Amino acid sequence: MPKKLSTMELNLLRQIAGLHKIPEGAYNIRDNGESAGRGTTANIDIVTKTDKPGIDIVVKPGTKNESVHIPVIISKTGYSELVYNDFFIGEDCDVLIIAGCGIHNSGCDVAQHDGVHTFHIGKNSRVKYVEKHYGEGEGTGEKIMNPKTVVYLAEGASMEMDTTQIRGIDSTKRETNVEAAAGAEIVILEKLLTHGKQEAYSDMDIQLNGEDSKARVISRSVAQDDSKQVFHPNVTGNARCFGHVQCDTIIMGNARVQSIPAITANHVDAQLIHEAAIGRIAGDQLMKLMTLGLTEEQAEERILAGFLK
Repeated sequence: MPKKLSTMELNLLRQIAGLHKIPEGAYNIRDNGESAGRGTTANIDIVTKTDKPGIDIVVKPGTKNESVHIPVIISKTGYSELVYNDFFIGEDCDVLIIAGCGIHNSGCDVAQHDGVHTFHIGKNSRVKYVEKHYGEGEGTGEKIMNPKTVVYLAEGASMEMDTTQIRGIDSTKRETNVEAAAGAEIVILEKLLTHGKQEAYSDMDIQLNGEDSKARVISRSVAQDDSKQVFHPNVTGNARCFGHVQCDTIIMGNARVQSIPAITANHVDAQLIHEAAIGRIAGDQLMKLMTLGLTEEQAEERILAGFLK
């Protein structure tokens, strides 16, 4: 029987997973370290780990057009956890996985979620993974998230990672490691907003090990006020492959941003490209919107929303 969630908890689910109620199909909701509900299907099983906190998500070969929701919500000040989730995706699958974490901290102590997600994606399978992070609460305690994602792509497998930090997270350290076999493809879309004195670090290590493997990384971020961001994506080509890294940041106020894309070719037929750009909002964009009746603040918000869309 699913736990009855409060209005505040339901708002967190809406922010991070687009849920207005307990979902149907395969899902697992974690609420302050405890299960708030779980559902499985004939093709997707979710099993609680016995050796450490977390779950195993097992998707049968040939599963198509199914989804899994695995959101985490925290509403206790002073609560901290480390969770391990492992995904075993069979061959010839096509599935959507929606994760994310929302923290509501109304106290003076730290509330923190660290998660390690490991994906084993079978031959010719396709996975879309959507992850959102969000923080709120009137307390002075920090809201901290440190996600680590490890992906093993078998031959012909593909994964699209769409990760977003909406706002309200005081500190985050994101680590992403990918190994791609022949014909495999990884696409990472990273969107991030920091404000106040928040700090965000993102490290990626993508190993293109098989022939005709591909990687595309697109990072878009906005750094406001006195916040700090550091991006360090690295793509290594160990065979005939293609990789493209693109990092674009809008910087505002007294923010600080470092973008350090790196590419390494260990094979003569590795084609690797990196691009990085940091800059402020163009004045002509603001003026154009302000001539349509928007205030400067409204114009900035409209531009930033479009940039991070």
